[in-house]
Amino acid sequence: MVLNFINWNVAPEIFSFGGFEIRWYGLLFASAFMFSYYIIQNIFKREGISEEVLDKLTIYVGLGTILGARLGHVLFYQPDYYLQHPLEVLQIWKGGLASHGAALGILIALWFFSRVAKRSYLWILDRIVIVVALSGALIRLGNLINSEIYGGQTTLPWGVKFIQNYPQGTPLDLIPANHPTQIYESISLFLVFALLAFLYYKKDAGKKPGLLFSLFLIPVFVFRFLIEFIKNTQVGFEEEMVINMGQILSIPFVLVGIFILFKLFMPVLKSNNS
Repeated sequence: MVLNFINWNVAPEIFSFGGFEIRWYGLLFASAFMFSYYIIQNIFKREGISEEVLDKLTIYVGLGTILGARLGHVLFYQPDYYLQHPLEVLQIWKGGLASHGAALGILIALWFFSRVAKRSYLWILDRIVIVVALSGALIRLGNLINSEIYGGQTTLPWGVKFIQNYPQGTPLDLIPANHPTQIYESISLFLVFALLAFLYYKKDAGKKPGLLFSLFLIPVFVFRFLIEFIKNTQVGFEEEMVINMGQILSIPFVLVGIFILFKLFMPVLKSNNS
């Protein structure tokens, strides 16, 4: 007999003591920042940039990520609820973080950083997207451990039964297997991270402003658009939409990536045709 599903029953807490607890999601989130700091530190050393600039960048990106992710969820997915419960906007531990909001928050934070650090906006974007891809991959693994943000039901052999989301003692045959879209997204982001790191370290792609940024935007958000077709809706209003909010928010990022790539290679195409 071939097993045609995976039973997933991992507790989100690593340990708890009284009212205090450490969660896998928090550990992975912190690890994302730690690895990102180390990689950007290495990039800055390679380019002769001081640690002081790196420390400022860390603060800007940290604030942009957290504020953007939270406000993105509040504004894009549940604005009516949070208008009625405004104090809950601050209660991040109750859930509700949007990756598109995080992306916008980082973009805005980096624009301010580029002004303060007197660096080209595209210069910093090209370098930061390398670690953003890695961070996204780790955070999606945190979603997996939390048994959240997964896809619709499937009969594929890697379908996952998220047991934590059902009352204790529920028979396994009553728990459907779902697409582990967190794993799909995590793998895609690890691949993008590997591609960007290879292009930066081995091909000096950082010398062509906007190239790494565009090669991050296009695959990440095209895949995000496609994966939304099999992902469960996050909020009720999406059920009436032809494409959901995540897909709508992905389209501008893809278009920006295509536009930058087009601008970069237009001179090459003109010279080849002349």
